[in-house]
Order: sequence, then structure tokens, then C-alpha cells
Amino acid sequence: MTRLRRLQQAGVSIWLDTLSRDLLDTGDFQRLVDRGVTGATSNPTIFAVAITRAAAYDGQLADLAARGINDPRELFFAVALDDVRAAAAQLRPAYDQTGGRDGYVSFECTPDVADDTTATVEQAWDLWTRLNLPNVMIKVPATPAGVPAVEELTARGVNVNITLLFALPRYHQVINAYINGLRRRAQRGDPIDRVASVASFFVSRVDTKADADLPAESPLRGTAAITNARLAYRLHQQQFNGPRWQSLAADGARSQRPLWASTGTKNPAYSDVRYIEGLIAAGVVNTMPLATLEAFDHHGNPEAPPIDPSDTADNRTAAALRATGLDLDRITADLEREGVQAFARSYHQLITCIQDKTYALTR
Repeated sequence: MTRLRRLQQAGVSIWLDTLSRDLLDTGDFQRLVDRGVTGATSNPTIFAVAITRAAAYDGQLADLAARGINDPRELFFAVALDDVRAAAAQLRPAYDQTGGRDGYVSFECTPDVADDTTATVEQAWDLWTRLNLPNVMIKVPATPAGVPAVEELTARGVNVNITLLFALPRYHQVINAYINGLRRRAQRGDPIDRVASVASFFVSRVDTKADADLPAESPLRGTAAITNARLAYRLHQQQFNGPRWQSLAADGARSQRPLWASTGTKNPAYSDVRYIEGLIAAGVVNTMPLATLEAFDHHGNPEAPPIDPSDTADNRTAAALRATGLDLDRITADLEREGVQAFARSYHQLITCIQDKTYALTR
């Protein structure tokens, strides 16, 4: 049995942290599904790279432009949503076999609405209705404006992937938003048994920031990210096992699964499977860059000790980090804002590329 399959047996869902037309058209995505991948995520950066560097989208862009579709955002949605539909079709067996627990592909709201709750809800609802598929999720960033959007979208029955999560207090808000959205549906008599959500907690970027603030010789370097994520898992276990949740679960509600994102190792001094082996737990999702997925399947340890929510070691590590003067609240706040800004830059690059391509293709 492969390491990926053994990781699945430990309760981890393996999602691919990329999506492109080439990956779909060549059959590479289906081959990954055959090996155990049960989901996929995308974001403006991923699509910017795919559309900018590949010619796979040129024919469709030229055809759309010839039909009078000139708005670059609408052109982006047209080609990207086709990729999402194709990936969702290949993941549908996983969705059906797990009763809707797995088999999702995520598509992100554009970053220009990240600080506007109303605009986020409107765009997410439009994307959801256009896709009209049960195994897609709409990604909403965990900004102050995004949290109330999560509640409203959940109340409407939209599957939401809350992204760019770094801080435990913000994660608590996101959990409450999801639960409150489900409660609103239940109070209206709407079904809640098919609403799905994941909370994407970003990992490796926390170490990058924290390590820069720690002395080079500190034994705490490389500990902040996994500690932060494990404490998030503990929070998940607490919030989705209490009486407030149990009343919804009795009506068929599904807990919002923790998803580990940004799990590619950025520091070459660390193991390239560090953020896979260190975050094994039943019921979580790990969305991996392709290189990380291949590395784990080659030499990862799927039997690494799983997260133990009752273990106090993570609390001691968090206390030790605070004792050094490390300001994790500042670090996670900076990462949230920088994440939105990075996606905004990629989105603007993407829009410029689409404008330039369609101009060249129609001349």
C-alpha cells in the first residue's frame, strides 16, 4: 500500500493545492485521483500562473472575445469555472462514495471584495449558482469582512472554504459563523445535512515569520507553525463536541473540517514533509502542492504520531514562544493582510494577462 493510501487510512483527506487546464487535459489530475487525491483547491495565484504560462486557455479566450465577452473578470470566470467543473466531475465518485464528506474542488472569490461583506456574499452566491454542483466550495478569506459573509453564505446553503486563517481567535469566529449559519437554516426548516465547509489554516508561513524573530540558535525555531495548527485542531475538537453542536449534529449537520494549507516546506533546512507528518489527525484535510505530495509518497511517514488534543506539550511550546517576546498575534495579523495583498497582486497580474492575450488573439 502506498504512503498516500496509508495516510488516508489515518483519517487524512489528501487534496491537491493546484488546478490547471493542462493538469486536467493531460489526464494527470485523474491519475492523482486514482492514487488517492480526493479534492483540489485553487486561488488567484494558481490561476495566474496557469493562464499566464500556458497556451491551453488561448482558444477559449479567443472564442469568448469573438462572441463579445470583453470584461477580463468575466473572461477569467468563464475559463476558470470550466476547470472547476471538470475537476468536480473527476472528484464526483469520491463525493458519492463518502456521502458528501469528501471530493470537493474550491474556487476563490476575487481578492478585490475581501474587505466588503456584501460584495463577497453577492459574488460567492453568483459563483455558487453558476457552478450548481454539490461538490464545489467557494473560498472566502477569513478577514473581518469575510467572517459575517461565511455565516450568511452558510445560511443560504453554500459550501464555504474559509481561507487565509492564521490566528486562533479568528478561527473561533469562523467556527461560530459556520454554526450560526447552520442554526439559521435549521430554524427556517431548511436542510442542513448536505452543507459542507472546511477552515483552511495556513501553516508554513507562520514558521517563516516566527523564525525571523527568533535567534538563529533558538531551539524554538520551526515550532510555531505546527504548534499553532495543533492548538487550532484542539479548538476544533472542543467546539464540535459540545451541546451547542450536538443539537445540530442530531439533525445531520457536518462539522467544519480543519484543512492544513500552505504545507509546502519553505525553509530548505526543514524536512520537505514536515507539515504533513506533524499534522496527522482523523478528520482533517491536507492540501498539498504537487511536489510535497510526491515527496510524501516517496519518503513520508504516514505512521507518524497523530495529534493528541489532550497533550499539553503544545501549550508549553506556545508559552515558551511567548516568553521569548514573540508576538504571535502580530505575526498572524500581518500574515492575514499579506495573504490578501499577495492574492490581489496575482489577480491584477491575471487580469492584465487576460487583457493582453485577448487583444493579441483577436488582432
